[in-house]
Amino acid sequence: MAWAVLFLDRIVLPESRSIAEQKIKISIITVCFNSAATVEETIKSVAEQSHPDIEHIVVDGCSSDATMGIVDRHRARLAKVVSEPDRGIYDAMNKGLAMASGEIIGFLNSDDLFADASSLACVAKAFEDPTVDACYADLVYLGEHDQSKVVRYWKSRDYRKGLFNWGWMPAHPTFYVRQSVYQRFGGFDLQFNLQADFELTMRFLEVHRIKSLYIPKVLVKMRLGGATNRSLRNVLQGNLEAYRACKKHGLAVTPLFMVRKVLSRLPQFFAKPPVGLT
Repeated sequence: MAWAVLFLDRIVLPESRSIAEQKIKISIITVCFNSAATVEETIKSVAEQSHPDIEHIVVDGCSSDATMGIVDRHRARLAKVVSEPDRGIYDAMNKGLAMASGEIIGFLNSDDLFADASSLACVAKAFEDPTVDACYADLVYLGEHDQSKVVRYWKSRDYRKGLFNWGWMPAHPTFYVRQSVYQRFGGFDLQFNLQADFELTMRFLEVHRIKSLYIPKVLVKMRLGGATNRSLRNVLQGNLEAYRACKKHGLAVTPLFMVRKVLSRLPQFFAKPPVGLT
């Protein structure tokens, strides 16, 4: 009889896993402002995902270009849309968090794309383990004007305590978190204009020690030219904010932290992404 039970388990378990995956609702929040050139590709990238239960939320900051006209053309693909003034990208992200109803929440900015149609299926698979609070993966930066060229490969790693002291963080566009974690520990801290994502991931992983899972796969393709890296001044200000965030949470860092953070990014410009990614 024991072999018969085992045989039946082998038949039933794969189906059970598939059902469990389908039950996981994922909310994707896209924040945009004057993104007419890219937002349509982002919306289509979400719509093409193979995962069956996705809530796509668009939060627009009162764009003055054609962004909302493009968004309106795709209303049938979107669960919720809001267009109103905000206090910056992280304020808009917090608005999205307040509207999200999925068990799992992630962000895909209006100039980003999923690497392929299975990206969210990989995320859902990670959360089949009920003890996992968050997951993250790898990311590539594409040339701002040449989408076929990978200019930077952000390969991450398994989290261990102390990594944030060295300026490490997971790539935020690949960072997916249970809604219950946001409810317990809050959203983005608006005192950080450029590094609120660094502060949030540090608060969740380093301070509150939520359980995370690293997925060794490129999940997101990101166009070069984000706010933090737009100018040398922003880079310097961003590193100063990250230092302040560490001090706020009691990490033992010195001003040398800012140098380490910059140096930690250099290998990303030389690492080779998977062949055939773009």
